[in-house]
Amino acid sequence: MDLNKQILSKHSMIVTLMVILVVLIGGGGLWVYRLAWAPNFNPDETVYVYINEEKDFDDLCRQLKDSADCLRIGSFKRLSGLLKYPASMRTGRYAVKPGMSNLALLNDLRRGHQVAARVTFNNVRLKEDLAERIGDQLMLGKEDLLRLLNDSAYCGSLGFTPETISTLFIPNTYEIYWNISADKFVRRMKREYDAFWTPVRLKKAEEIGLTPIEVSILASIVEEETAALDEYPIVAGLYINRLHAGIPLQADPTVKFAVGDFSLRRILFEHLEIDSPYNTYKYVGLPPGPLRIPTIRGLNSVLNHTKHRYLYMCAKEDFSGRHNFAVTLAEHNRNANRYRAELNRRQIR
Repeated sequence: MDLNKQILSKHSMIVTLMVILVVLIGGGGLWVYRLAWAPNFNPDETVYVYINEEKDFDDLCRQLKDSADCLRIGSFKRLSGLLKYPASMRTGRYAVKPGMSNLALLNDLRRGHQVAARVTFNNVRLKEDLAERIGDQLMLGKEDLLRLLNDSAYCGSLGFTPETISTLFIPNTYEIYWNISADKFVRRMKREYDAFWTPVRLKKAEEIGLTPIEVSILASIVEEETAALDEYPIVAGLYINRLHAGIPLQADPTVKFAVGDFSLRRILFEHLEIDSPYNTYKYVGLPPGPLRIPTIRGLNSVLNHTKHRYLYMCAKEDFSGRHNFAVTLAEHNRNANRYRAELNRRQIR
């Protein structure tokens, strides 16, 4: 009897120990699950955290609380410590998705698995404008990019000069890693430039008698000359006619560029006397660089310009932004007189 009691007592003790062990294991498992695998970020939609060279771990945690709706920032910090993440932070742009766990996010952060940014630039005039636009979208500093674009040796290594380097950039939307360096960004743009200048486009440029850089310079003048998109090929054809005839382009936008004031509404004789290689009233041929970064539409308008006999153009007197085109100087003078009369009537100086 005593032996049976002893056996039952030992059995009861074993069962009790097993129950305690199961509870401990279950509790520990739950703790580990909440620490690593449980959803801990609950933004309404995917958000992105940005880590640059100045950002530290505390900055990251504040960003996760503010923008990624982190439910338990303490658990994120604990797991980060266990994985030794704070000591090995990597720059980049990282996605935080609804329902994401600490471990999933930390795996991306630790391995540098960032999500590319969509970088867009258009309607850009000067290199300074481009550098600022890119600097607003990527980690690189605008000063770093501008330094490269003004470096003669660097530009030369890519086949450009500081005056023509902006023709390298083809306005579009690109997927680029946010922490890319200025040099790698420019070289990525060079690959996009080479891809744009297909054999077909190169052949068209050759048939016109222009290099790709010269096509870009002319396209920049066309885009500054008219806001009417359907006029692009006509204006391009007019300037190509003048180039082939050896006649100065006499493009008003080049004078505005030389003056440094694109807001000029009336070009005066004093402006035409400015001694600048960009003054196409004074110097025959194309200026040494573009007036702006032309769009793909502008580039194609030069390559596929309208073939006609026009040599002259003048803004229409209705101020519609469109132009009257002429073959002869006499016809052009009549158009110009009507426009000047309207300028005077409106007292535009």
